[in-house]
Amino acid sequence: MIKLGLIDLEILHLGIKGNGRFDENDLENSELKKIGVGRILDQLASLKERKLIDMNSDGSFSITQMARHILWDNSIPLWVRILRILEIKSQPIEKISSFLATPVEQIENQIENLRKQQLVLMSPLREERGLIKFYEILPEGIEELEKVQSETSAIEPKETKPQDEVLGITIELIREIKDVQEISEEKKQNLVSKLNQIKEKLEKFSL
Repeated sequence: MIKLGLIDLEILHLGIKGNGRFDENDLENSELKKIGVGRILDQLASLKERKLIDMNSDGSFSITQMARHILWDNSIPLWVRILRILEIKSQPIEKISSFLATPVEQIENQIENLRKQQLVLMSPLREERGLIKFYEILPEGIEELEKVQSETSAIEPKETKPQDEVLGITIELIREIKDVQEISEEKKQNLVSKLNQIKEKLEKFSL
């Protein structure tokens, strides 16, 4: 499992809020501008190197499936994703809810179960707006998280290669052409033959 830092999390969260995309304006209008342009650029390069973001032709960025799988994949139990957030940094419930794009009520139920199992600890912190409940992950929570992650690491999604996507489209085209009635059998066979040649070349690249 790829480990995230707090800045990683905040950058990826920008993309989640933007339907999978974010750009320079989003970064400038966020709290991230406080860390400076140089550090932001370093962090973007690190995320790209770890295959968590892709750069688009217009200069914007897209969140990859690999990144979504860490915290925003509903096939991963919510309690696991909460522990992953708290492993990065202790947070109040409202912040966890925001990061995971999940209603506060659902977070509260899961947090209470984690607290009863002694996997997280609630620490009250006094701020200007009053007493805030912060939650932190305990050593037992880290152990439980590591156990779960070792069990699921073998089934983490791999990034789809462009040639794999084209291969899938080619196979679908072959099936559709075979079902078409409006063209002659000879022309149909000719089209299928050419597509099969493309399919064979793509299969070699996908190995």
